[in-house]
Amino acid sequence: MSFLFLGFLTGLSLILAIGAQNIFVIEQGLKKQYVFFVCLICSLSDTLLIFFGIILFNYFVSYFSETMILILNFFLLIFLFHFVWRKYNENISNIELININSNQSLKNICIKTIGFTYLNPHVYSDTVFFLGNFSKNFHIDEKIYFGIGASASSFIFFYTIGYMAKFFSKYLQSTRMWKIINRFIIFFILIIIAIVSKEVLNLLFSKLL
Repeated sequence: MSFLFLGFLTGLSLILAIGAQNIFVIEQGLKKQYVFFVCLICSLSDTLLIFFGIILFNYFVSYFSETMILILNFFLLIFLFHFVWRKYNENISNIELININSNQSLKNICIKTIGFTYLNPHVYSDTVFFLGNFSKNFHIDEKIYFGIGASASSFIFFYTIGYMAKFFSKYLQSTRMWKIINRFIIFFILIIIAIVSKEVLNLLFSKLL
């Protein structure tokens, strides 16, 4: 049972970092757009990757190269730039109450959620590499408890931030407030783009030197 708690605390400590995925979940909660499914995709994806790392880490680590991280970072940058561009256009087009009157389909929201999840290199480094490496010397039953604990932290975290955002959205029923929220989202995503760009440059320089 101690490994269940250890997995929970370790997983929670990794997922608490503010990232593009977390911001997207919060935004969907504020917009009241398919919050359950967004949180479910994020949580199940974490569970899948956590157990992939725990069970197959010794085989997978040899493929977790800098080249793979570099490629994933490039795809992430393209995805984030596209997201910011659309968000900026949404912000200046004077859309009324986008949190309630948005007509995005469940399919589009699910595709965006999958993009924010699987195009993020940090989700692999945190779940597959870090948690898999951390648990590599555990016995099989300890690994299972550790994985369940880490997965539980993802479910609790995503559903908490998603539904807390949904709850507070009822206090944000104004176009002006949503324009401010949009600006904050763009600001945070631009910070993430800067961080990812720095990682890309560091990887490129390390390969050239």
